[in-house]
Amino acid sequence: MINRFILGLCAALAGCVPHGPPPPPPGPVTYTIGNPYQVGGEWRYPREFGSYDATGLGVIIQHGGNAYTADNELYDPAGLMAASPVLPLPSIVTITNLVNGYSMQVRVNERGPNIPGRVIAVTPHVAQLLNFPSGGVVEVEVKLDSQASAALQGTLGAGPQLSAAPVAGITAQSLAAPGSGGATGAAQQLVTTNSPSPQSTGLQLTGQVTVTQPAPGPLWVQVAGFGGEADAARTMARLYGMPAQIVPVFGGDRTLWAVNTGPYHSVEAADQALQQVLQAGIAGPEIVVR
Repeated sequence: MINRFILGLCAALAGCVPHGPPPPPPGPVTYTIGNPYQVGGEWRYPREFGSYDATGLGVIIQHGGNAYTADNELYDPAGLMAASPVLPLPSIVTITNLVNGYSMQVRVNERGPNIPGRVIAVTPHVAQLLNFPSGGVVEVEVKLDSQASAALQGTLGAGPQLSAAPVAGITAQSLAAPGSGGATGAAQQLVTTNSPSPQSTGLQLTGQVTVTQPAPGPLWVQVAGFGGEADAARTMARLYGMPAQIVPVFGGDRTLWAVNTGPYHSVEAADQALQQVLQAGIAGPEIVVR
């Protein structure tokens, strides 16, 4: 009896013992793009972008047992970090919660999220600062800071060791309710932070949160990138029975065409429509806010 009690006590105590420091990194922080990959029937194509401004659904990172991100940084749930399915790693982006207008700059250093129809995933700390809902899914805009990203990526030839993103804290908050008109189109500084940790690249994320006019909208499932309306029309014909339309998509110096189905007024409805598009054998559908 005593032996069993001692063994049980040891086992219980062992569960409370820290696992110790994380393993050494697999190598220096690296500029990473990676190969195309598939998630839930949806293909994703990581690549370089001259500009990137996307809307869609954001979620909270569900980080597995790996202590390091895709570009070999130590994952920190309290860091200003995010995961993108397509952007080069690392990149600097501004993420805006379209429901309340909260916006902040973070570093993308991980691949994901591994859920079809999601455009970005953020650490729990970033989700808290941007006031993500309890369910963790929210309409967002993700905009690439091309200049800051190029500066950061340009430092990686020497293999600098990036520290974890600084931890920010809201010290003042006086926001009007979403949609109340209290916010204006001009960004307002609402948050100050503690001193950021040093980074050998010279680029520091402040953790500053601003607010602009909330811009929530209905969700659409979009298949984009057609060079002509006729190509878009042929794809739309394959979506018989779904509410679809052809819309212009402006990018760079040319106009492309997209097929949009919707509008959808819930995440569940948009997810179901996304699956219908995939089941019709159409590649590349995305959930967007418009």
